[in-house]
Amino acid sequence: RLAAAALSAASPPTTSQSRLAADHCPAPPRRRPLPAPAETPPPCGRSPKPPLPPPSPVAGSTLGQRPLLLHIVKALAHKIAGTMSFAGVSVVAGGGGRLPRPSAESDTIYSGSSAASRGSSYYHLLVVEGYSRIKDLPNGGTIMGRTFKAGGYRWVLRFHPNGYSPEDVGFISVYLVLDQDVARPLKVHLQFSLVDEVSKQDQAFIRAIKACDFSGSGSTWGRSCFIKGEDLENSEHLKDDCFTIRCDFIIAQAAAAAPLVKVPSSNISEHLSHLLMTKVGADVTFEVGHETFAAHRCVLASRSAVFMAQLFGPMKEGTTAAAIRIQDMEPDIFKALLGFIYTDLMPEMEAEREAEVEEGGAEEVTWLRHLLAAADRFDLQRLKSMCEERLLEHIDLSSVSAILAVAAQLQCCGLKEACLEFLKVQSAADLGQVMATSDWEHIGATDHSVLNQLIAKLASKV
Repeated sequence: RLAAAALSAASPPTTSQSRLAADHCPAPPRRRPLPAPAETPPPCGRSPKPPLPPPSPVAGSTLGQRPLLLHIVKALAHKIAGTMSFAGVSVVAGGGGRLPRPSAESDTIYSGSSAASRGSSYYHLLVVEGYSRIKDLPNGGTIMGRTFKAGGYRWVLRFHPNGYSPEDVGFISVYLVLDQDVARPLKVHLQFSLVDEVSKQDQAFIRAIKACDFSGSGSTWGRSCFIKGEDLENSEHLKDDCFTIRCDFIIAQAAAAAPLVKVPSSNISEHLSHLLMTKVGADVTFEVGHETFAAHRCVLASRSAVFMAQLFGPMKEGTTAAAIRIQDMEPDIFKALLGFIYTDLMPEMEAEREAEVEEGGAEEVTWLRHLLAAADRFDLQRLKSMCEERLLEHIDLSSVSAILAVAAQLQCCGLKEACLEFLKVQSAADLGQVMATSDWEHIGATDHSVLNQLIAKLASKV
C-alpha cells in the first residue's frame, strides 16, 4: 500500500482540483512548537524488529519502512526532482504507533539531496498512510514528520488531520517548522500542494508568494485550512487510503542584521560650502559690480574649463592682480554661480528677491535667465540644464518671448522647442500679444530661424 502511494506521487497530474481554503502563504499567529514525539525505538539493524507500541490518541511518526519502500521513494525523488532540491520524505503511519527508525543506510537516502547544487529551492514529501485511521483524531491532534535538513537548517513538517485550531475543524492543517535557532530571521517563500498539483510547484509561482519570516526555533508557517477532509476523500488524491503532501520552499537571503558600522551619507558639499563662506585658504578674489568674492583657484578650475584656462592656462596673464574683474554680471548671479561650483546644488534666490517673486513670477524668470547665461559663459553644463528645467515651469504668455529669446541665443534646444510648442496652441489674439513684446522684436531681429520654425508649427495644425 505504501509503495502504491509513493508510485502514485510520480503519476501525471490529475484533472480533479482540490479546493484549498486558504491563500498561498497564510500567516497564522506564531504558535509555540508542540512537543516532539517520544523517543523512537532503537534501530532495527539486522536483529529482529521490536514490536510497535500500541496506538496512541496522537500519533507521532518518523521515517522508516522496508527496503522496498526505500528504493521506491529514492527513485521517486529522482523522478520528480524537477528544479527543486530533494529534502527527504516523512511517512505518517496511520496505525497509531511510530514506525521503526531507519538504519544508517536508509537514513542517508532520505536526508540527502538529489540536487544539492540547485541552491536554496527545496521540497519535502509527507506521505500519509492509513488516512482512515487518523482522520478522526480530535481537533488539535498533531503528527510530527521526521526532522530533515535543507539549506543548512533543520526543519520538520507538522500535520493535523482534523485542523489545528477550533476554526479549522474538518480541515487538514499542515505547517513547516524551523527546528533550530538562527542568528537572523530567514525569508522563506512557502507552498504546500498535493503531490500531483504540478502547477503549484513551479519556482516562479512560489517566488511570487509573499515571503514568511522564520525567526528561530519553533517558528511556524503553513496552511491552517489546507484541504477539507471530505474533499480529500472524494478526490483522486486519496488512493488506497494514502496521499502525499508536497512542501516546496525557497530560502531567500537572510534578513540583514543591523550594521555594526553605519557609513554616514556624503556631506562634502557642506564642507566645501563652509570653505567658501569662511574664505579659509582663499587665493583669488573677484570683483563683480561693487562686491568682492574670495574663492579657491583649484576648486574653480576643477569645476569649470573656463576657469581652468583663465587661472592656470594661457589666459592667466592678468589674473594675478589683487582682484579679477567680472564684467556684465550681477553680484547675486555670480554668488549663485560660486555656490553651485562648491556644492553642485541648484542655487536659490536671495531673500530680498524672493519677496519680489511673491508679487509676480517675472523676477524669478529674469534671475533664472541670467543664471542660465552665466552657466553657459563658464561652461557649467549641469547648472545650465538645471536652469532650463526650472524655466520650463514658468512658460506662459507673459514670459514665453523672454525665455524663447535666451533659449535661442544659448542654443538650449529643449527649452526652445517647449516655447514653440506652447505658442503653437495659442489663439491669434494671444500670439499677437506675445509678438508685441520687446523680446519678440529682439528674436525677429537676431534669429530668423526661430520665426521659420514657428511658422512651420503653425502651418502643421491648419
